[in-house]
Amino acid sequence: MSDIPAQGFRRATEETKGVQVLLILGVVACMTLLLFAPLIAVFSAALADGAVAAVQSLGNADARSAIVLTLTVTAIAVPLNAAFGIAAAWAITKFEFRGKAFLITLIDLPFSVSPVVAGLCLVLLFGANSLIGGWLVAQGNPIIFALPGIVLATMFITFPFVARELIPVMIEQGKAEEEAALTLGAGGWRVFLTVTLPNIRWALLYGVLLCNARAMGEFGAVAVVSGKIRGQTATMPITIEMLYNEYLSVAAFSMAALLALLALVTLALKTALEWRYADQLAATHRH
Repeated sequence: MSDIPAQGFRRATEETKGVQVLLILGVVACMTLLLFAPLIAVFSAALADGAVAAVQSLGNADARSAIVLTLTVTAIAVPLNAAFGIAAAWAITKFEFRGKAFLITLIDLPFSVSPVVAGLCLVLLFGANSLIGGWLVAQGNPIIFALPGIVLATMFITFPFVARELIPVMIEQGKAEEEAALTLGAGGWRVFLTVTLPNIRWALLYGVLLCNARAMGEFGAVAVVSGKIRGQTATMPITIEMLYNEYLSVAAFSMAALLALLALVTLALKTALEWRYADQLAATHRH
């Protein structure tokens, strides 16, 4: 049959010019209302007393502590989750074993569990009144209300991102190249470094960027396990809430603007990777 539709009929995917314009305008309006307007409001409030006041508010000891803590937690949690994501994706895509579907469900668990509930679970497990937590506190290594608890909470919330980006890519690529390398005498690590890793590098970077953005902005679980101790366990999102509740609007919105800038940088890198990854996939399909 001809691909040309009969006269008087149109394809289901073809819309009139007016409908297309209305859809585009609707999308632009939603993006303006939900994305651009809040960003403009945040930056306007941050600069309400001038750029100097905004920068000075970020220079006090508590603000610097929050920024350093957020970057430290992100620097610890993201590489660990990247390693976990690679291992989980490798196990799921390269091996057949009983319980694979259950493992995939566990990986998706943080998407369905409230961050606050996750934080409470960590408190019950590692709090000072628990068996493990009490022993760690007695040894001078507390988990809750300290850096380790914040890292654990952040890792729990963000660990699906890398694995979920890698699993579809590794399923599509199959096992033929790795098996060929193994038959040629390459060891496991050599196969991973020279065959698997180059094939998944863009998906891995994409997942790491998503994980990084989520880690920097996490509030719920971190708020529960950190204790919100100013200058010690207060991350940037927690500090923003504390400053806003104290009616220090310029300081709160300056911190929020800095966090938004970090998110925008991550978004820009993510978009660049999407373009690069799309070009790579197109080239692969052409060959």
